Amino acid sequence: MKKAVWMFEICLLVFLSIPLGILPFRLSLKAGELYGLLLFYLWGSRRKIALQNLRNSILSNAIIISEPIKKIVRDNFKNLGKSFAEIIKIYYGLGNKIIDSVSIEGIENFDEAKLKGKGILVITGHCGNWELMSIASTSKHLRTAVVARPINNPYVNKFIENVRQKYGNYVIYKQAALKPIIKTLKNNGSVGILMDQAVISDEGYIIDFLGRGAWTTKMPALIARKTGATVLPAFIHRTSTGHKIEIYPGIELSKNSDMENAIKEDTAKFSGFIEKYIKEHPGEWLWIHRRWKRTGQD
Repeated sequence: MKKAVWMFEICLLVFLSIPLGILPFRLSLKAGELYGLLLFYLWGSRRKIALQNLRNSILSNAIIISEPIKKIVRDNFKNLGKSFAEIIKIYYGLGNKIIDSVSIEGIENFDEAKLKGKGILVITGHCGNWELMSIASTSKHLRTAVVARPINNPYVNKFIENVRQKYGNYVIYKQAALKPIIKTLKNNGSVGILMDQAVISDEGYIIDFLGRGAWTTKMPALIARKTGATVLPAFIHRTSTGHKIEIYPGIELSKNSDMENAIKEDTAKFSGFIEKYIKEHPGEWLWIHRRWKRTGQD
């Protein structure tokens, strides 16, 4: 039964992807936007989560917006649809125009960290077209391994893995990830970690996030201290001409003499960069995720 469901899902994915692959670029983006809009109206459970998450963030005064909540969430779904269209174009070998549209600001921060020889830990979140950020960075000679959780459907997972590997990316799967992460950093490589998803209590701390406590992974802070790797925040957002990646300078770690508190302070500082992004681009963060689960504030 499970295999039949997996096959149906991959067939549906292929069915939806073919029009996006063959349409001209601008029409493909419009179609992707339409897919996102349909998802907004059909996926009621996730729409409800997104609306509630944004509403709570506004009530806590963490975000100030000038547009209706529903419009921002609707735009959020449309962004997901456009991102899907862009990744499909790349998968079908028709994405050079998309990759070329990505500009990078702060390459000097990456180069400076590389010279230190201890590896680079890139921290980011589910912001903008985060899959495109990884692909575009690698195509522009900023090769980064990505830590990810495999998708439950192995056929869909393979599909996405092929997209990631097409331009030289490679994936470190979250389960048993520590050893390959450290190995990559010791070889002066770079590893990207999306740190804006809720974790279990053993894996992190409750950190203030958009005005409410949220379980946040402590892995980047632990790894940075163990390896000496430079921690670089990096994010992608849409522009009028395509996309822009911003790479921030390396983050100085806490000097707190109490190691537990130091790691917690580092984690809060890292997470603060994701908050900053969301405040600047509220329509481009993954509001449909239950970020505050297991805290009683979901």
